[in-house]
Amino acid sequence: MSDHVVRQLTRDEVATCVAWAAAEGWNPGLHDADAFWAQDPGGFWGVDGDDGLIGCASAISYDGAFGFWGFFIVRPDQRGQRIGSLIARTTIAGLRERLAEGAAIGLDGVFAQQDYYASLGFSFSHRNLRMQGVGVTGLVVGHELVAQSDVDPEALLAFDTEHFGVDRPRFLRGWSRPADGLALAALEDGAIVGTGVVRRAREGFKIGPLFARDADVADSLYAALSAHADGEALCLDVPENNPGAMALAERHGLVEGFGCARMYLGDPPPTPWQSVYGVTSFELG
Repeated sequence: MSDHVVRQLTRDEVATCVAWAAAEGWNPGLHDADAFWAQDPGGFWGVDGDDGLIGCASAISYDGAFGFWGFFIVRPDQRGQRIGSLIARTTIAGLRERLAEGAAIGLDGVFAQQDYYASLGFSFSHRNLRMQGVGVTGLVVGHELVAQSDVDPEALLAFDTEHFGVDRPRFLRGWSRPADGLALAALEDGAIVGTGVVRRAREGFKIGPLFARDADVADSLYAALSAHADGEALCLDVPENNPGAMALAERHGLVEGFGCARMYLGDPPPTPWQSVYGVTSFELG
């Protein structure tokens, strides 16, 4: 392991990591990497072996205010050689240097690795559960819904920041205009009261984020996003610490597939979890 060096990845190499994530069953969105790269091109790292890339991780900075660590994958034939430990410790240390003093780092890690992440200093917050079903039409839409591209971008950013905890304008520019997807805002008296995005994945579609003032708004957004995925597999990554989100998943017949432990190194940014009905992604928070 002493000969291995952690280095930055190119955009093409990030596509390799996305393919590895698909092989692990994470079902990434087809165009997710474009928004990930836009947020922090310097946040993707890997390690080479004799035959090319053998491991990777992302260590994303949200303009120094918050970090998120993910895409932690070691190629199956290279596991058991402490490559993962090298990648993890190096990239987390590097990310901390890029953040403001006191800024936290979050991750969504598979449950089997929770003890390992705790050994790196991360503390458990809650579980995010991938709830799965099929997109349907005909659900009730009780609110005015418009394309996110048609609302004031500053208002959209402010609403997203309120629910994510820090602002992410570069990420949002791409995420709010998903190819093969749909990004909606719910309005009341002209003000944004909810946002949701559905995007095509390797298998079917994924919703994320789904932010809403209350359960009725969340249901309206879910109805429209589900209709976009009519007849195809659909998943929503639900924070278990929001009972309203769990109830929404149950109302719409979604069943648990797998999940991740949301953990933080440091004090996380303020997040109104009661208004988070679906997290954005397991890779970037």
